[in-house]
Amino acid sequence: MHTIKIDFVSDIACPWCAVGLAALEQAIDRVKDEVRVELHFQPFELNPKMPPEGQDIIEHLTQKYRMSAEQVAQNQEHIRERGADVGFRFNMDGRKRTYNTFDAHRLLHWAETEEQGSRQHVLKRALLEAYFTEGQDPSSHAVLLDAVEKSGLDRTRAAAILAGDTYAADVREREQFYLSQGINSVPSVIFNEQHLIQGGQPVDTFERALRQLAGVQ
Repeated sequence: MHTIKIDFVSDIACPWCAVGLAALEQAIDRVKDEVRVELHFQPFELNPKMPPEGQDIIEHLTQKYRMSAEQVAQNQEHIRERGADVGFRFNMDGRKRTYNTFDAHRLLHWAETEEQGSRQHVLKRALLEAYFTEGQDPSSHAVLLDAVEKSGLDRTRAAAILAGDTYAADVREREQFYLSQGINSVPSVIFNEQHLIQGGQPVDTFERALRQLAGVQ
């Protein structure tokens, strides 16, 4: 069986990353009998200078993208619909603020080192759902630790990581690597370190890429 490595470069605060991951998961499931996939989650911060208290989401989006509140609402509804299409539930009314996500990336990096990374994917999903579905603060250590425990990882070890700067240098190094490679928007889905698909693409797009790279129909 052909093995394909996928680096999923993304941020917890990115709704299109949730859409893209859900679509990719469905594509991987479609080809699971023909293609083996190694999925790795790589860090990217949409707002690395976001303060600890975060920012009102409408204020943030109107300022950053020069959109009106009405345009933001329309865009949010479009994202909600795209999420529903691939089985990811957005609760737009519950997501009032956007937050700093650096600590979440530190835990995801740690999760990749545990149990050959098998829990990293589970933790990524738990963090996206905590923020976009449950409206929780992904910079809160309590929220992060609940996601860790939900994912079957060691809560005590995660608390020790959060209490210091463990993995901070590793995350910054990876972030700089992808920036140096021209990655400036997410999700960026890199197949076998060579082929790039960007954005929250449909399931068929990811499935087609997987089949082509594996040489299966």
